[in-house]
Amino acid sequence: MPSPKPQPVAFRTGLAQILQRSMPWISDAANDPQAVLQQLEDLDHAGPIEWTEEDVVQLHCILLTDLGSLADPKTPLAEKLETLRWIYTDPDKDHLPFSFANCLFVAGCSPLSIFEYFGFIHPDDFRSALRWHVRRWMRETLDRYPPWVRDAFVRDPQWAALRLQKKPQWLNQQVKRVAEQGDLFV
Repeated sequence: MPSPKPQPVAFRTGLAQILQRSMPWISDAANDPQAVLQQLEDLDHAGPIEWTEEDVVQLHCILLTDLGSLADPKTPLAEKLETLRWIYTDPDKDHLPFSFANCLFVAGCSPLSIFEYFGFIHPDDFRSALRWHVRRWMRETLDRYPPWVRDAFVRDPQWAALRLQKKPQWLNQQVKRVAEQGDLFV
């Protein structure tokens, strides 16, 4: 009888689980994903890491599970924009490891996938279907911000996206600064 498929997990938790299997020397933190990630940050030697095929497939799948955060209005705008950059990147990069297209292919076609089999889906078809939802999800996220933020983002989304890419806390700092100074036009 085949073993049951693992359930999709949050990216950081899933990555920690994969790293625990791949690096037995961090097993003392096995029940605490944050501790595993901290040990990796504290790591001062570059020992070889043994990745199994299952680990690699699971990592592809975990990256795809992160798409669920797009629908959550509470997901930070910077995080949503980073995920969208990954999905809508230059199609010439679709062949690269861990690209959106490769993750979609591996998650859909590998018998080791954590998802039920869904087969090959062309990345452009998925991107097109997702586009309509993304507009609504972004609008729901922007509705959580003051009107001046929404207006700035609508006026020049690339400017705001570049600011957030360089410094993810930029928007929070601006909102806090305006709140402390008070709105001059009220």
